[in-house]
Amino acid sequence: MAQDQKNNKKETPKEAPKEKKTEKKEEKKEDFQYIVRMANRDLDGERSVRLALADLKGVGDRLSQIIVKKLDLPADRKIGELKEEDLDRLREFIESREFDGIPSWALNHRSELVSGEDINVVSNDLDQAVNDDINLMKKIKTYRGVRHEKGKKVRGQRTRSNGRKGLTVGVQRKKE
Repeated sequence: MAQDQKNNKKETPKEAPKEKKTEKKEEKKEDFQYIVRMANRDLDGERSVRLALADLKGVGDRLSQIIVKKLDLPADRKIGELKEEDLDRLREFIESREFDGIPSWALNHRSELVSGEDINVVSNDLDQAVNDDINLMKKIKTYRGVRHEKGKKVRGQRTRSNGRKGLTVGVQRKKE
């Protein structure tokens, strides 16, 4: 009987926390957004604001930290818990190309060729900007542009033994 009482005591505390967890989940579902749409991408509402922003193409971890501090958003809260006004401010800030008050080293498209400004480009605009830059280099026949045209390594890597595409290269043995 003593063992039965001990087993009963152990079971009752385990059941109580499970009920509390379900209550928290129900509270979260009221105005919690499980998917947040930003910069043509669906962000997971379960992730913190900083990590969810870092999932965007063109926004890294450091830039997401800077954005959270600049907009005075709570970094520890989940992005799905933010109010609609905060999400709208965040969307406008990220989708605008010029990030005022952010150091130029944190931006991904510094000294743009056309305007000369430091901008940050996200999502599909980033892919388009990179392709435009490569096409311009090809057009004016810079060294990097010529390397891009030929399909060779561009950033100074060695090409003697690495980067061989297509052909199988190896030592052939003599047949005895």
